[in-house]
Amino acid sequence: MSLYDKIFKPKVYTLDNGKSVEKKASRAPIAAIVIIFMCVLSVKITGFDMNILVTRIGQFFVILGQMFPPKTEYLSAVWKPLFDTIKMSLLGSLIGSLLSVPFAMLASTNVCPNKVVVTVVRFLFSLIRTLPTIVTALVATLIFGLGTLAGTIAIAVFSFAYIGKLTYEEIETVDMGAFEAMEAMGATKSRAFISSIIPQVLPFFLSNCLFNFEGNVRYAAVLGYVGAGGIGLILNERIGWRDYPAVGMILIALFITVFIIESISRYFRKKLV
Repeated sequence: MSLYDKIFKPKVYTLDNGKSVEKKASRAPIAAIVIIFMCVLSVKITGFDMNILVTRIGQFFVILGQMFPPKTEYLSAVWKPLFDTIKMSLLGSLIGSLLSVPFAMLASTNVCPNKVVVTVVRFLFSLIRTLPTIVTALVATLIFGLGTLAGTIAIAVFSFAYIGKLTYEEIETVDMGAFEAMEAMGATKSRAFISSIIPQVLPFFLSNCLFNFEGNVRYAAVLGYVGAGGIGLILNERIGWRDYPAVGMILIALFITVFIIESISRYFRKKLV
């Protein structure tokens, strides 16, 4: 038997009772070959060079060393942009999450029987999720001008698609008995949805919103690079001036803030689920 037959052809086993059982060949070798091929192709396309990585990786630690000790006197200039980042993350997450609820209802096959509407709304969620937040922020700055408003809108757009997808997937797993009973009694779909489905998905919805807010605080830190305000604005400025001790102070403040927010969010998410 050839190597090809051993790997790719199904194996037939004969049981004691004389019956034959066929075991399908594993697809793992095919998957491994495809992955190896894609890795080789990626190296060729991106021009990845391990020699450059090995010889230049030390520069990373040189810059990192210049950040410490941080410039503590720069902390006074960090507070306002840091609070701006938190505010636009919170507001953007809140707006996007609330706006996603009615669309999540329309994207759920067990609530909306119209397949065209379901397909269109799901496509909308998928399309928006493919847009990087920084690109959305760049477009928002062109429309609404520089500042935290553009950052808030960019975060709201991302939150809308992210929470919307998670919510409609959760809606499709709920018990529809109460919803159908309320419809049979003459209630509108909206009323039946609010009274019977929202109580079931609310803990998961709030947990997902908290998790989304955690991520948005981190994402918002780089939106200043395109003029969307927040701590990313001064981070970009200090990096441009090669003021690495100030960069170190900004990163420490951001790290502590994100850690505190994640700890609080994790506590409440454990209580919800």
